[in-house]
Amino acid sequence: MRVLYLLNHAGKAGTERYVETLIRHLGQNGPVEPFFAYNESGLLVERLEALGVPTRQLTMSSRFDRKAAKALAELCREWDIDLVHCHYLREHYIALLAKGYNKKIRVVYTNHFILPNNAVTRLTNRLLDRRQDQMIAVCNRGREQLIQNGWSGARIQVVFNGVDPAAWAEGTSTLRQELGIPEGRFVMLCASRFAHDKGHAYLLRSLQRLTQLSDKPFTMVLAGDGELLEPSKALAGELGLTEEQVRFIGFRRDIKNLYKGADLYVNSSQHEALSFLIIEAMAAGLPCVVTDMGGNRDILEGPEQGGLLAVYDDPESMAGCMKRFLENPELLARCRENAQANIKARFDIGKLARDTYAIYEKAVAR
Repeated sequence: MRVLYLLNHAGKAGTERYVETLIRHLGQNGPVEPFFAYNESGLLVERLEALGVPTRQLTMSSRFDRKAAKALAELCREWDIDLVHCHYLREHYIALLAKGYNKKIRVVYTNHFILPNNAVTRLTNRLLDRRQDQMIAVCNRGREQLIQNGWSGARIQVVFNGVDPAAWAEGTSTLRQELGIPEGRFVMLCASRFAHDKGHAYLLRSLQRLTQLSDKPFTMVLAGDGELLEPSKALAGELGLTEEQVRFIGFRRDIKNLYKGADLYVNSSQHEALSFLIIEAMAAGLPCVVTDMGGNRDILEGPEQGGLLAVYDDPESMAGCMKRFLENPELLARCRENAQANIKARFDIGKLARDTYAIYEKAVAR
């Protein structure tokens, strides 16, 4: 099956990781011959070109861009595409409109967010729903939101994101040596872009509260870049957090190295569907403290699954969860084992690939 993966911005976030994961596991000696088209270039283009995937830039100025729809329809003829897999509303609408110019096209849309649409978008969703072939929600709450946004529930399947547990299980780290962190010091990691919905201000206030609740030394490593990086650094200083307590290390490609150098992974996001970073961290053996938002509860609800849920924007709750791990080595060890077992059982890449391909087949058969 010839599948065109269509993405507006080909950057370095979780959606891009999802696309690359599918291409690697379905397209390398698998049942899919992958192709890739994008509007704005970025790291994903480099990665896919290195894999030998044909890529093409396609200007998409808005979700109602008829010129882009015609260009997509023609590109699908050129590459003899069976199915277009989309990931954001802009390219999703364009792919659905392209079906009017190329009757062969079938469309699968994966929803990576849990956000309500406004009234106008809900209306246009309902109008375009008859053109939709299949949809994927990466968490249960995401499926509910898609239905609330006007899409037909009969064609929405829940497929959890997945990783290769074996690829993350083993390894060593140079992180502590690089940052000059003593081996015995408790290290936490949060790796996400610095944007409003990622909750860095809330996390920093939680760390300040943690210094009041516990005298155990810790270092929080914050990896990532973004528009709020410098304001976050300024806030850390205003809160009295020292460089020993908070380290900003910028965007990193060696994410496994970071996981293996930490004791605990922390997610402070306001909006999550099903975070690759959380399930990767757990596969690497990191217990997690995550906000009880979006699909995070699908990943874990407590220590039995490898971590703790914190109330979003409640520093007392987040600090309390971090304190439990900071001061309880037995809980940390138990959650480390449970985290890896949870990922092996429920978030394996093989299951993601099989379930996604089954949806491709269902869409093509419509």
